[in-house]
Amino acid sequence: MEQAIPSKTALSVALRRAAHQIHDSPVVFDDPIAVALLGTTYAEELRRTPVRADRPFSIALRAFLVARSRYAEDNLRKAVEGGVEQYVLLGAGLDTFAYRNSYAQLRVFEVDHPATQQWKRELLQRNRIAIPDSVTYAPVDFERHSLSTQLGDAGFNHRAPAFFAWLGVVPYLTLEAFRGTLNFISAQPPGTGLTLDYGQPRAVLPLLERLAHDSLASRVEKAGEPFQLFFTPAGIAAEFSRFHSLEDLGAPEINARYFSGRTDQLGVRGAAGHLFSAWL
Repeated sequence: MEQAIPSKTALSVALRRAAHQIHDSPVVFDDPIAVALLGTTYAEELRRTPVRADRPFSIALRAFLVARSRYAEDNLRKAVEGGVEQYVLLGAGLDTFAYRNSYAQLRVFEVDHPATQQWKRELLQRNRIAIPDSVTYAPVDFERHSLSTQLGDAGFNHRAPAFFAWLGVVPYLTLEAFRGTLNFISAQPPGTGLTLDYGQPRAVLPLLERLAHDSLASRVEKAGEPFQLFFTPAGIAAEFSRFHSLEDLGAPEINARYFSGRTDQLGVRGAAGHLFSAWL
């Protein structure tokens, strides 16, 4: 990501989450703040966000983005029921959980690039969305900063379990940065959990999906946030040798869990995107 500007991909994700609230029924991921956070600043961009039925890959991308948010919060609920009181959003972007958090005991740490955090806080203020005392901002550049140090400085308790959501980040990292963050998480106490999304390498995708991959890769590169890191299911499982209860969902599993019985076209397509969770 460019140093002085907020994440353009974070805005794209937020626009699709907001469009889901407006155009899809029933919603898979209920987010009453998604539209309000964008406010009048991005109202025109929200109006132009693709939702047409003749753009199946755009529909599938929206479905994947809302499914991954739902998946993260479903797993968070399990963690809270198990006694976890710390939730860390790695690459929080314009995620709204902290501002609709219903768990009184849960402290939320939003980890992101400083420019993106400042942009988000300006949107919250501009649109009169209160910042609760339970949320703390931890500025981190994953390629340059120590996650452990930055979180510790923000008040994170390294001796207590936590749940980590790492959404929309892994494809943009180097392998070294990915493993550095994973090593930090794997050093946390038992009861700690993690959810992330990842993409499969272009080489393993069928032809039409390669074309869709190339189109998306071109757009994010032009935004200054190029793709760098991909995994196969076997490859990412190997990275999580210190964890247990691994779950890896591809399109068939995601659709069965979140999109079955719908009468519209909303659903995940293809083999590229996966949702993954693991526990210590």
